[in-house]
Amino acid sequence: MELEHLFNGSALNAVDAKGRLSIPSFIRGVVERRSDAKAVILGAHQSDPCLTAYDRGYGRILQAEIERKRLIEEGQGGDPGAHAARARRVFGLTEDVPYDPSGRIILPPMMRRKGQIEDLALFVGAGGTFEIWNPYVALKSGDEDLRELAAYRLEEKGLKA
Repeated sequence: MELEHLFNGSALNAVDAKGRLSIPSFIRGVVERRSDAKAVILGAHQSDPCLTAYDRGYGRILQAEIERKRLIEEGQGGDPGAHAARARRVFGLTEDVPYDPSGRIILPPMMRRKGQIEDLALFVGAGGTFEIWNPYVALKSGDEDLRELAAYRLEEKGLKA
């Protein structure tokens, strides 16, 4: 399945004490072109200390990828439990979060904890999905480009990187 609209760009938004934050317009625009639902699915990233997110329709692409990996692993005599663990992470450890007409969501407490999100959220487009980072965690990443992006977005808001 090919995606017609991809998540491109980045933004840094504030998170209030109740976990409310605004989804940037570059994210909402893609979500609304891909789906009728004004909602995002949030989950823990498979390898980085951040959240990964996408529109409701993207789950079909994730399911196809999980099944592809299962077939490859079965053919190579891989661990049969790996498929179940992957499916639980991708579909069980997620939250479906609607947003209001202005693009505001309430970040669920579990997702906030999984993503280490405090008072700021760095949104980063990643093609079919987007990521939500604590910008100070991103500054410590092994990815030089992500560190530079986090520093830029913090400095742009007048915050110390």
